[in-house]
Amino acid sequence: MSARRTLGFSWLALVGLAALAAPRVALHDLDVVPEGTVAAALLAVGPPLVWVAAVLWRRPPRPFLTLVVVGALYGVFLAIGHQVFWGSSLGMDAPGLANISPGAREALLRASAAVSSLVTGTMVGVIAGGVTALLCRWTRPADRRRNAG
Repeated sequence: MSARRTLGFSWLALVGLAALAAPRVALHDLDVVPEGTVAAALLAVGPPLVWVAAVLWRRPPRPFLTLVVVGALYGVFLAIGHQVFWGSSLGMDAPGLANISPGAREALLRASAAVSSLVTGTMVGVIAGGVTALLCRWTRPADRRRNAG
C-alpha cells in the first residue's frame, strides 16, 4: 500500500507535518515557553492548523486517516521528546510511588509517559482529522456537490 495513494502524501511529507509540532515538546519541557502565553497557544494550535490546511489543499482520498497518521507520528515525536528532556521536565517526583525502587519507578513513569504521548498525539490527529473531514465535505468542488445532492 502506497502512502501517497492512500494518504495523499509521501511518508516523508507525513513525518514532516508531524515534525512541525515537535519544537513545542522541547520548548515546553525546558520551560522556555510558559503555559498560558500566546506563544504557547501558537505552538500548540499552529501545527494542527497547518496539517488541516495541507490536507484541504491536497484533498487526499482519506483525509481523516491521513491526519490520524500524522497525529500518531506526532505522538512518537512527543514520546521521544519527553524521554530526551526527562530530567529537565518530568523527573522522578511521583506521589504514591515512594515504596517502589528508584529504577522501577523511573521505568514505570517513563513507560507511562511514552504511552500517554502516543495517545495524546493520536488524539490530536483524530480531532484534526475530524475537523478536516467535515471541512472537506463542506468545501467540495461545485461539480461534486451537484452530483452528491
